[in-house]
Amino acid sequence: MDGLIARLAALDTCAVSDALDKLGLSGAVVGISPLTGPVKIAGRAVTIKLGAPLPGLPKRHLGAGAVMASNPGDVIVVEHRGRTEVSGWGGLLSRGAVRRGVAAVLVDGACRDIDESRMLGLPVFARAAVPVTARGRVAEHSCEEPITFATVAVKPGDLVIADGSGIVFVDAARAEEIVSTAEDIYAREQRMAEAIDAGKAVGEVLSGDYEDMLKRRET
Repeated sequence: MDGLIARLAALDTCAVSDALDKLGLSGAVVGISPLTGPVKIAGRAVTIKLGAPLPGLPKRHLGAGAVMASNPGDVIVVEHRGRTEVSGWGGLLSRGAVRRGVAAVLVDGACRDIDESRMLGLPVFARAAVPVTARGRVAEHSCEEPITFATVAVKPGDLVIADGSGIVFVDAARAEEIVSTAEDIYAREQRMAEAIDAGKAVGEVLSGDYEDMLKRRET
């Protein structure tokens, strides 16, 4: 799996999203941006599901279990149901995540303490930043179980890549196929970029072959 993550990290979200299109799969997320500055990350997903406080839920601070379950290079992925009026992640959690070597945190909703996370060097992707605490408003419903992030089903151990263009999840069960397809697309586009830089007309480079690149494979 480490080898696949390294190969994924050498790509970008656009090539991986194109590979999913070519294979007829979903995985790209829209509307979530890096709040701590430009960055590209790739890693294995560690999942958290947040929701309303309910009786019988674990008596631990939301996110703490995921931090403790993470290994260096992992990416914590938080289902916060798109909520932007209350935080689903904060600075003390970021400190714990940095200590564990977490590569990034992705929140489908709002988070807080962005300046602190930036100072710590922890990339945080989210829909918004707010100062409003989760205390009494949000609770952890599960950790390291399947979640829905935006519209994408994510399982613990799935792969994820995120950069300035967005976030794309890669199903671990098909990771080799997806990454291989993305590598082919990325290499072809790099050759096109080199041709344009060498002076070839962009209209000639972006011919019908470009439009056919994502045609689905025959099964």
